[in-house]
Amino acid sequence: MVLERVAAGVDEAGLWKMHEEMARFGATAKGGVCREALTPEDFDARRVFAEWGRDAGFSLAVDAIGNMFLRREGTDPDLPPVTTGSHLDSQPTGGRFDGSFGVLAGLEALFALERAGVRTRAPVEVVNWTNEEGGRFVPGVMGSGVYADPPTLQTMLEVRDRAGVRLGDELQKLGPLLASVAPVDERALAAPMGAFIEGHIEQAPRLEETGNTIGVVTGIQGTRKFQVEVTGEEAHAGTTPRRRRKDAVLAAACMVQALHRMMEDADDLLRFTIGAFEAFPGAPSVVPGRVRFSIDFRHPDDALRTRLGDAIQPLCEALAGPCGVSIEEPQAASSVDFHGAAIEAVRHAVEVVGASHMDLYSGAGHDARNMALLCPSAMVFVPCEKGISHNEAENAKPEDLAEGARVIAVAIAELAGAH
Repeated sequence: MVLERVAAGVDEAGLWKMHEEMARFGATAKGGVCREALTPEDFDARRVFAEWGRDAGFSLAVDAIGNMFLRREGTDPDLPPVTTGSHLDSQPTGGRFDGSFGVLAGLEALFALERAGVRTRAPVEVVNWTNEEGGRFVPGVMGSGVYADPPTLQTMLEVRDRAGVRLGDELQKLGPLLASVAPVDERALAAPMGAFIEGHIEQAPRLEETGNTIGVVTGIQGTRKFQVEVTGEEAHAGTTPRRRRKDAVLAAACMVQALHRMMEDADDLLRFTIGAFEAFPGAPSVVPGRVRFSIDFRHPDDALRTRLGDAIQPLCEALAGPCGVSIEEPQAASSVDFHGAAIEAVRHAVEVVGASHMDLYSGAGHDARNMALLCPSAMVFVPCEKGISHNEAENAKPEDLAEGARVIAVAIAELAGAH
């Protein structure tokens, strides 16, 4: 009956109210949010998250990359914590639920334990990971990546956004902000966790189409991300003959078309995206002397992803013409399958809650991929309307969010030894 009491402790209206409150920070005219990592809007969201935890009596810890942990103590504080959460940062034209749901559902799970009067042997935590989206600072899933691999910290602190702002400098603003809200403990990178569970909207229409409320995520497909820079020569658009031009846009366009052809997939499993394409100096009367574009390439098969990813550079070099080309790969991740105690706890929680459910494989990358390197990890998906995400039109139903929070609450309660 303990786990049933925890499930009953989830407050649907309260969870929805937290989503509405969080959506104010970076709110856009079209109903979405622009809350990129370590912007004033992100700092506002972090401050309120800390305030909610403080008011509930939870302690706050922050690590060297700015990941925030709200902690509800267990009866045996020497045990590693069971942790849930996601991220509060968004894409530039993001929605109200991507990332936020996982953080707020995790916080609601801790509230549910309080309301039910249930103690756990292990501490339980909710985490807000830093810079999951990677829209402002590249690469994404940075906070969990540094947590799982601390030697990467110094490299990530030196990352700069498009305006040349250094990530480490922005992070220095976080400590004083949070200290004004609540006492802040220092969290060690790679500190042990007993398990990690991440809640998220599905970002695809499969749950909605099948009428299921919960997706039990069995794994995450691998990804490779590249930054390509084509260097030509600026020239006058009205006087320079074509034969003498080193047009970076023309060379880059040839590369993009050829890359799309190379990545064609009859099974439509491969995901290939040119998400950013910038020409410099960006003047109508100047032949572009430089182009920078991104590549996001995903597939579950590690061998195929290696083969096609390794072909990107020689293909671009062959099509550069009179221009030069340089390619960097700031991020790569293998496919990961979830197994062990965390996913088994999710499967049991679905039965306890009585939620309609199905197994799903994630095409999107998430922080749980990094945490699977450290501890048993799992994910819980809930439906999003029409599968729309990374979009201001992103939407979800209060009852679906609450059902996901119930599953998460029950799973972490079981993993933490609820009694």
